[in-house]
Order: sequence, then C-alpha cells, then structure tokens
Amino acid sequence: MKIKGIHHHTIWINKTNPAIVEVIDQRKLPFCFEVFQLLTPGDAYFAIKEMVVRGAPLIGITAAYGMYLALFNLKTTNFEQEIRAVGNHLTTARPTAVNLAFAVDELLNFILENKNKKALTELVLAKVEALKQEEINFGAAIGEHGLKLIEAIYKKKGAAVNILTHCNAGWLACIDWGTATAPIYKAFLKGIPVHVWVDETRPRNQGARLTAYELGEQGVPHTVIPDNTGGHLMQHGKVDLVIVGSDRTTSTGDVANKIGTYLKALAAFDNKIPFYVALPSSTFDWEMTDGLKEIPIEERDGTEVAEIEGWHENELKSVNLIPENSKVANYGFDITPARLVTALISERGICKANKKSISEMYPDKIKNKL
Repeated sequence: MKIKGIHHHTIWINKTNPAIVEVIDQRKLPFCFEVFQLLTPGDAYFAIKEMVVRGAPLIGITAAYGMYLALFNLKTTNFEQEIRAVGNHLTTARPTAVNLAFAVDELLNFILENKNKKALTELVLAKVEALKQEEINFGAAIGEHGLKLIEAIYKKKGAAVNILTHCNAGWLACIDWGTATAPIYKAFLKGIPVHVWVDETRPRNQGARLTAYELGEQGVPHTVIPDNTGGHLMQHGKVDLVIVGSDRTTSTGDVANKIGTYLKALAAFDNKIPFYVALPSSTFDWEMTDGLKEIPIEERDGTEVAEIEGWHENELKSVNLIPENSKVANYGFDITPARLVTALISERGICKANKKSISEMYPDKIKNKL
C-alpha cells in the first residue's frame, strides 16, 4: 500500500547493508514517518514488545528477521544452544499473537536443519523473505474472498457499504494489504463505494491513529468514532457489516483480538449484522480448542490507560487522564466466542467458525484432530 503516493512494506532489508532490518516506527504515526533500524535480535524483541511494530502477521515476520539477525553474532561453539535461546526470548515479547511462536519455530527448525551449510545466512534470509511474501499473498487472497461479501451487499443495497472495524488489522499490521482492510481496499479499487467506521480503539488508539491514517492515504472514506459508538450505529442501520482481524484463533473458531472486539460482536449479533473475522492461516492455533480457557491474554502497563499520547509542538507528548492513586487494569485482548462469528475469511476462502468447517478448509492442518 502507499504513503504519500509511494508504495511501502512495513519491514524490509536495508538496501546497502543486509545486516540491518528496517521497519516503519508505528509509535510515531500518523504524525511523522520514521524508520526504525533493527541490528540485533534484541532490537527485534524491543520493536515487538514496545509496539514499534504491531499486528500479528508483522510481529511474526519481525521475529523471523530477529532470528536472521542472530546469525551475525552467534558463536559456532555453542551455536544450537544460543539460537534456541534467541528464539525462546523472542517468543516472550508478546504472548497473545500466535504468529510470533509460529515464525520463530519455522526459522529455528530451518536454521538447525541447515546449520552446517556455508551460505547459511543467505539461506535464512531467503526463508524469511519467503515467509514475508507468503503473508503478502495471504492478505491479497483474503481481500479477494472478502470482496465478494462487500459486492453482494452493494448489489442488494445500491448505495455505499458501511463497514465497521476495530483496532488496526490493516497493511500496517501486516506487510501489505492487511487482513480486515484487504477486502475494503479491493472493493475501493474496484470502484465500489465504501465507508469505514473506525473505532478509536483505546487505550493506544490504534484505530484512530493507524487505521484512519492508512485508509486516508489510500483515499478510502472513513469516520473515526469512540469505541462505544458502534452499538448505536448498528441500532440505527448505519453498519452493514463488521470486519475485524485476529491475533489468535482456535481450531474451533474462538477469536482473540484487541480488547473491545467481543462487545462489537455482541452488538452485531443483537442487531443481526454479519460479523466477520479476517485472518491468514498463520494466525490459527491448530492445537487450542477453547479460546476462553486457553488463549493467554496479555496484560500491559497501566500507563497506557492512565495517560493519553498526542502531538503537540512538533513532538509526541503524554498527559494524565486519571487520578494519581487510581489502579489500572490494562488487558490487551478479549475472546469472541465462535458462536458470535458469522464466518472466517482466510486466504483459502470463507468458512463457518467451527471445527468442522475449519477442518474442511484446512485438512492439511488439523486432519485426524476432529
């Protein structure tokens, strides 16, 4: 997708030095565009932990590049022990997004299988780039499948399709296209009139700051709303469908996504509005069956709730929002039960949020587990 008319990915190798990985510093958006450099696995860990990068697919690819960067400093005498330690550390950066562990496992296994080859670094880089391209392809395919849903509503309605989304499941959360936004971009590029209701998504305002930013850069009509406005809009017929992303989805269709997603699903269910979850296969957890009991929910620093960040006099500043002695609970995600999900949109198509439908779409992933 584009920023100021120039095509970008969210992560890439430095053009002159293959030992440097570069990412868009999303902490600074939408106020300024800056590049953050990763030189070590520790930098990759920091970028994930501190949300320089965020979004399940991008977190996974950043961790994969972190494994690649480890190869520039590992000692050959303790190679396997050290590379495993790097992988273990990276997986602790953020616990909810399953893409993180998936990518680290992929790279760890690949590195150990090829550790005696002379061109190991080049081979690993090619592996990471292949995973990156796979995520791009996933987003594009999700967009094509989701486009059909928007097209159907437009043909029936004959007017702009109003879509509500939560948090940022756009190209900034991925590499390109995004997950929840991919169908929106595909529809917009096809000339279908769309309008997006963008939840601000407290406490870090990733909808207001990131989703609104990227939609604006593509020219997609949108309106930023407080998180608790969605139900009101649904009651008054101003939402045609909801599309959100996912940080982890069980093999039975339970969905972990940014805190507040569950409330949108409840409101959509009550108002008979379709609620879709867009995700690539890398975001499924094929082992988990009960999202509420099994998916770890990240609890983040309370300052994200106690303070709010904004742009003032050409710099980012934070101001206090709550009484000094008040306690804060800052849960990063919630679980939307499969029963509230109309369907899942993946790179392979659209399926019901239940084990049977998911198994039929991904027989290679969960066969013999029914």
